[in-house]
Amino acid sequence: MPDQKISPDALKVWRIGAVIEFLVFALVPMAYWWLSNQVEFLPGWILYLIIAAYLLYGIFNTVLFPKWQWRRWRYKIYENEVELLYGILIVRRVIIPMIRVQHVDTEQGPLLRHYGMASVKITTAATVHEIPALEESKADEVRDHIAKLAREADPDE
Repeated sequence: MPDQKISPDALKVWRIGAVIEFLVFALVPMAYWWLSNQVEFLPGWILYLIIAAYLLYGIFNTVLFPKWQWRRWRYKIYENEVELLYGILIVRRVIIPMIRVQHVDTEQGPLLRHYGMASVKITTAATVHEIPALEESKADEVRDHIAKLAREADPDE
């Protein structure tokens, strides 16, 4: 089983992202309120239901989900493969053979950059896998290590 954890600061980044998403989704109850003032046949109780669902979603998405997600996220780099374990309700365990790795890079958005973190993206022919929110130096180290192991695993070289 993978035993490497991502940065604890991932919680801050995920929570800030969830707050931004929460504020954007505030448009839904506001749009219904505006529409109910324009059209007479829309029931008012639906607005209260939408607001309650919106607030519950905000609490879960901002407070609980990031903590559960961080606790579950694990990765491990072996000589022949990279193993990822993540998910809250649906737990995914992904094994990426080094021979399938096409390239590896790091990525930073503004929030990750602010907290000195980066994500490692592992690209195969089929998809892109991500190890999110590692300290910047650790992300560079992981990227270089996977790239080195992928080069060694390549039978064409």
